[in-house]
Amino acid sequence: MKIYTQRLDEIASDQTFETLELTFDTRQKSRFRATLTNGTDIGADLPRTGILRSGSFIATNEGDILRIDAKPEQLMQVTAKTDFELLKAAYHLGNRHVPLMLTPYALYFEPDHVLAEMVEGLGLQVKQVEHAFEPESGAYAQHNHDHRLSPIKSLHHVH
Repeated sequence: MKIYTQRLDEIASDQTFETLELTFDTRQKSRFRATLTNGTDIGADLPRTGILRSGSFIATNEGDILRIDAKPEQLMQVTAKTDFELLKAAYHLGNRHVPLMLTPYALYFEPDHVLAEMVEGLGLQVKQVEHAFEPESGAYAQHNHDHRLSPIKSLHHVH
């Protein structure tokens, strides 16, 4: 079994790599096992330096490279008739300290019927969808100076 032990900031444009989709829950862990699409089992024992964001690269000591992508998963999608209503929902969900993905037209959080009912009580629309999950890292998260396209901008755009 290949064990991936390094996080890479970037790779050469001609570098070959495999791709693996992982849920947000798995991308938060520094140690995990997974199976590639070709059936190969792999393991990860990474430095604890934060979440693997969609588009992150990890490597083995032998130089094998793997790109990690956000796997679509069951989420609650919040939409509103006005920007202010969506902002209001983001405020209330943020007060509950739940992982929350913000997009210009929708909010996403992990399924929770209590939170869904709260948001519906504010007059917003909530439905369960399958979508890649890239929640905000928070104001106190480790900041890096990565000037690539934001993970949110690279995800499917929803109206």
